[in-house]
Amino acid sequence: MGIEGNQTSVTEFIILGFRNLPELQILLFILFLVIYIVTMAGNLLVVLLVVIDEHLHTPMYFFLSNLSCLETAYSSTILPRMLASLLTEDRAISLSGCIAQLYFFGFLATTECYLLAVMSYDRYLAICKPLHYATLMRGSSCLLLVAVSWISGFLVSAIMIGLISQLTFCGPNHIDHFFCDFTPLTKLSCSDTQVVVQVAITLGSIDTLPPFLITLTSYIYIITCILRIPSAPGRQKAFSTCSSHLAVVACFYGSLTIVYVLPNPTTVKDLQKIFSVFYTILTPMFNPLIYTLRNREVHKALKNNCDPSETKS
Repeated sequence: MGIEGNQTSVTEFIILGFRNLPELQILLFILFLVIYIVTMAGNLLVVLLVVIDEHLHTPMYFFLSNLSCLETAYSSTILPRMLASLLTEDRAISLSGCIAQLYFFGFLATTECYLLAVMSYDRYLAICKPLHYATLMRGSSCLLLVAVSWISGFLVSAIMIGLISQLTFCGPNHIDHFFCDFTPLTKLSCSDTQVVVQVAITLGSIDTLPPFLITLTSYIYIITCILRIPSAPGRQKAFSTCSSHLAVVACFYGSLTIVYVLPNPTTVKDLQKIFSVFYTILTPMFNPLIYTLRNREVHKALKNNCDPSETKS
């Protein structure tokens, strides 16, 4: 800590994490290490398959590979630091390190909202507008949609971090979370955070509500189109192309809503920490599993690239 006048300026924070479970620290370390390995391996495998298999060079898998790239970065923003603290019991993080973690977390979370909306729109066009799909989802359109998603996340997070970096922290310096999230961090500031909080609410509404509405509207139209298909096999085939994505969207937005939208009484603080684990740690692991377990094209690509004789035949 540094001294400025009569105030003590905080230069590092203590991330409490799961310190209230001392007997489970090693077990939690092993659990989260396995999750991190599975997350990285699964998502990198998806990216590799999409790159090397020409049958997966379609808009849907282009968007999926971007999501997988995002998930590897997302997990790497939070899990390595958490694993280190569980193993060494060193829970300290510098102020600059905390702000950097918050920046990348906000950047990637916002980008994911947009990518999920883009993928929903892609499924809407494929199911409801199949004759126009090739024209509307050409290469340049896909690149533009992905670029807008990443740039939106970058800009929103940059604005927020610019404001947060102006805050002063005088103590206490204990963050009751397992990473540097916006609300626990701003609560520790001795500056007036009203403007920062209002800007965060405004930007959060602008950058999460429209993607969510696009996703919701897309699936309303998709379900309507599927119900109009006369044959049961046809309905099942159409729904199978979007059921994986729908499961990912439900898991992501469900946990996000519980953590950030519902009231925050102290009685459910531990419960909210558990739901934070869902969208920050478990969702990135589930995504490649959900998309590949029920996806015949990915199964075929994996089989062909693991067994050269299959490719030749």
